[in-house]
Amino acid sequence: MSDKINVFPSRMALTIMKARLKGAQKGHSLLKKKADALTLRFRNILKKIIETKMLMGDVMKTASFSLAEAKFATGDLNHMILQNVTKAQIKVKSKKENVAGVNLPIFEHYQDGADTYELTGLSRGGQQIDRLKKNYAKAIQLLVELASLQTSFVTLDEVIKITNRRVNAIEHVIIPRIERTLSYISTELDEREREEFYRLKKVQEKKKALRKIKEDKKAEEKAAGQFIESSNLLAEDYDEDLLFTD
Repeated sequence: MSDKINVFPSRMALTIMKARLKGAQKGHSLLKKKADALTLRFRNILKKIIETKMLMGDVMKTASFSLAEAKFATGDLNHMILQNVTKAQIKVKSKKENVAGVNLPIFEHYQDGADTYELTGLSRGGQQIDRLKKNYAKAIQLLVELASLQTSFVTLDEVIKITNRRVNAIEHVIIPRIERTLSYISTELDEREREEFYRLKKVQEKKKALRKIKEDKKAEEKAAGQFIESSNLLAEDYDEDLLFTD
């Protein structure tokens, strides 16, 4: 990978690179905030998962004990359940929750219709069966909540990894490349300005030397013309008479 972006060093390229650097820094800041928000939610979900699993152990233990009590009081429950239960009463629906631009799946349980086997065990063991239903209903509720939390946990874990990779790429690859490109363009422009200044200076010195040569030549021509004019006596129109006396 090249240390800098391959661009022609010019003022326009310098302006574009500065805009790209500003955009990269802004994107890095936003992605960092997003990663922090997702990490905070991730930790809260992890804490809830641990609490729910610990509670789930107690609830399942109570439900299993209730099942043992019901079987002891009523005997085999399979034939009564098959006769009375025709459809699921506790169902699950899903919805989305937006967290920092990430849609997390949320599962919720709800009761669909009335209890069709509320009279099950009326002859004997009704109290144990009723307790059994309540305990397992609570267990199902916790299972749905745990499934929702774990699904959100996995989704957040993947998104956090992707976001952190993007943050690291911008921080350690994109921004340094743009900065090196800016440094290269600035160096080239400064060097070009120095060359232009040196060239203009040489041109001015050359013009100054030519001007001096012309001025010296004109001065010499003027001096030579004055000498010729003063020494050419025959060219004068009037010659004054000279008188000689003793």
